[in-house]
Amino acid sequence: MYRTANSVSEMENPELVVNSCGSHDDGSHCICKQNLVEEDQLRRKLKFFFMNPCEKFSARGRKPWKLGLQILKIAMVSIQLVLFGLSHQMVVAFKEENTIAFKHLFLKEYADRVDDTYAVYTQADVYDHISFVINRYLKLSHISVGNHAYERKGTNLTAMRLCQNFYAKGSICPGNDTFDIDPKVETECFEIEPLMTTDDGTLQENKLNLSLDFHRLLKVQIEFRLKAINLQTVRHHELPDCYDFTVMITFDNKAHSGRIKINLENDVGIRECREWHVSGSMQRNTHYMMIFDAFVIAVCLSSLILCTRSVVKGIKLQNEFVDFFEQHYNKQVSWSDRMEFVNGWYILIIICDVLTMIGSIMKMEIEVKSLTSYDVCSILLGTSTLLVWVGVIRYLGFFQKYNLLILTLRAAFPNVVRFCCCAAMIYLGYCFCGWIVLGPYHSKFRSLNVVSECLFSLINGDDMFTTFAVMQHKSYLVWLFSRVYLYSFISLFIYMVLSLFIALITDTYETIKHYQQDGFPETELHVFMAQCKDLPNSGRYKLVDETPALVFCCCKRSTGSKDHGLKC
Repeated sequence: MYRTANSVSEMENPELVVNSCGSHDDGSHCICKQNLVEEDQLRRKLKFFFMNPCEKFSARGRKPWKLGLQILKIAMVSIQLVLFGLSHQMVVAFKEENTIAFKHLFLKEYADRVDDTYAVYTQADVYDHISFVINRYLKLSHISVGNHAYERKGTNLTAMRLCQNFYAKGSICPGNDTFDIDPKVETECFEIEPLMTTDDGTLQENKLNLSLDFHRLLKVQIEFRLKAINLQTVRHHELPDCYDFTVMITFDNKAHSGRIKINLENDVGIRECREWHVSGSMQRNTHYMMIFDAFVIAVCLSSLILCTRSVVKGIKLQNEFVDFFEQHYNKQVSWSDRMEFVNGWYILIIICDVLTMIGSIMKMEIEVKSLTSYDVCSILLGTSTLLVWVGVIRYLGFFQKYNLLILTLRAAFPNVVRFCCCAAMIYLGYCFCGWIVLGPYHSKFRSLNVVSECLFSLINGDDMFTTFAVMQHKSYLVWLFSRVYLYSFISLFIYMVLSLFIALITDTYETIKHYQQDGFPETELHVFMAQCKDLPNSGRYKLVDETPALVFCCCKRSTGSKDHGLKC
């Protein structure tokens, strides 16, 4: 090879290579000129690859299809998300309103409350509440204002199931400080048919054989199934769904503390109704939505193909550049230069397109009532919309003032990750300590998840006084520890950790701002590309102009020209 030493000076002074080539015979001179042609072509390919869409249009007249597709995709994905969000809100609202209705229907003297204070404290109240649930269930069709009905299997109605869990054996005498317990749990169940007639009396009066041994009792669970149809979607030109509600009412006595908590849970299943008929233009509107979703999928598929092609081209050009450096300069290209060819924005757009297509397909299945996975579909469409709007930052980066923010985020990201890893160790330590010490005495420290949410709120200055005031005074030692714990955490994270985090971002911002004024440090890749002085509108980037140079190697380089162009 002709370039095994002083490779950097050769990149910066291509005239030296031309003069050395001219001292050989005609065959060697022709090979040397061909190498120079390949080098110039590679420089132009690299420079064209890193141009923005406007410069590429000036260089080759190539229309920015990806830019146009991204703008169109932003509008279409946002509209699609809004339409699906409105439909999803109706589904969630219908579930929540039915749950509240069931609590008022089946829980005696229930009142809406935030905490879980609904409980009973006497044996008579337990029997009375169980009897109330059964009577309300049997008279549901006469008292409910909703379109609720019993579940039917074939020709029979599904029965209510009442089960009690208790210890297999138990003899407890707190007065003598003695007990004899078998921890094995047994279950006893019986069913109540919906057509069974009862009076508004006790369990014994209705001949329901239920006897509870409260010393051994763990819980009583009542489970039944109801059905309903969500008709409010008709007004929004959507086909109604049929809902299956599995209602579970639990009387929890696991603590044996004299307080039996009562809880109602509602498990919801959505499915397509068997027979339906809606007059008007409902079917036509559904077809319009299907066409719109199909168009969104087509746009995302086109964007996916174009971005994948660009990523593949970048990897091929990277391999070509690496091979060229190894052959002509006998040097290895650094990983930072290699990663310049992998456009992270294209990868982001590819992920966004995949999520949008999957979410759109699921949305179409939901519209035709083949699927009812609203939550999964909302996560896919929501994440894809987030990514498509984040992808707009790429095009704002073509402007210098907006590019400052993007460069700052990219440069500070590695240091921010390392800093967060160190801060997370301290944060997790405080989480575990607060949970184990303050958990029994403070409602905001009852679980690790709640502790983390509480501490994160304190870092942002939220709800500080309440966190201090809610602490119970049952143990003076724990109360004193809580003050030391909270004051040290707030002082450490707000005044030190958070300040250092902001200083880290600010320092990176000042560094990038200084680079924009005085110039960024140039890598070997940028030094190599800088040898090409051709402007985008010079006409030298057109593919038709590069073809003759590949055929005729006997060309003369004008050493006096400013851009070191080739002349035949």
